[in-house]
Amino acid sequence: MRTPEEYNRRQVLKTLGLGLGAACLTPAAQAAPARRLKIGQTSINWGFRVESAEPGVRDSAKLGYWGYEPLGDVIEAVEQKIGWSRILDQYPIPVPSSYFNFNLTDPSLRPQQVEKALRMGALLKRLGGSAVVIGPNPIKRANWDFKTGKADLAVTLNEVCKALDGIGLAAALHQHTGTCVDSSDEVYAVFDAVDTRVVKFGPDVGQLQKGGADPLKLLKDFQPLLRTIHLKDYAGGQAWAGYCPLGQGKVDLPAVMDILEKAPNLEFVMVELDMTGNAPIPPFECARIGKEYLMKLGYKFRA
Repeated sequence: MRTPEEYNRRQVLKTLGLGLGAACLTPAAQAAPARRLKIGQTSINWGFRVESAEPGVRDSAKLGYWGYEPLGDVIEAVEQKIGWSRILDQYPIPVPSSYFNFNLTDPSLRPQQVEKALRMGALLKRLGGSAVVIGPNPIKRANWDFKTGKADLAVTLNEVCKALDGIGLAAALHQHTGTCVDSSDEVYAVFDAVDTRVVKFGPDVGQLQKGGADPLKLLKDFQPLLRTIHLKDYAGGQAWAGYCPLGQGKVDLPAVMDILEKAPNLEFVMVELDMTGNAPIPPFECARIGKEYLMKLGYKFRA
């Protein structure tokens, strides 16, 4: 028969043991929360040429990414010279989105921009796509008067996005370094001026960081409008236009992904890294590093 002192000692040890066990389990449970978003790759890790399409699709499929996003101005050339079906039959991977460049500042070009949206949008639909990333046109920032040009920009953006919405594609404005929509102030001003029933948001978190904006604030403020995302990290080095493989830079990627997980209309997040001639590692390795980093955050990839 145990004495009261022996019983109490056993209970204390048992309680301590349970507490230590829970403490050991809690960090592991918190480290990999349930994730719903699908992770894809954009094409610029491999380049902007027609010949870059097949290596990009091949590598993305081999690594188990859930999607591949081609650059819009190349999407038609690939179809004409190679044929997307030949590439995608060999390396099956979804094409949920594409990046289309548009001139938003010259109103005389507005009809051509709408025609371009419908033409390239029809091809993306045939490939199974559901979203278009709207790339604004580059400008000489020193000479750009945003306040004067905002009205024409908003009209063209509304018409392009309305045309894409009409054929069943979400159209998401992508702020971009060196274009007519670059800074966070310009993003807020544009969305105050456009029809958000058709104009959605598809930011690049690395470019926001590079431009001095707070990516977390913009993602929270525009969370209901998010339809596409370019997921980049930024370190400010010489390669990759200052960007870097995921987890090696300044962007708070875990916090970014936590916000994106709560975006109600977002399905795909596209990893991106700008290819440059002085890149120290090849595109496949960049994509592999990105995959391994996101797996540590709880994301799963295709077998």
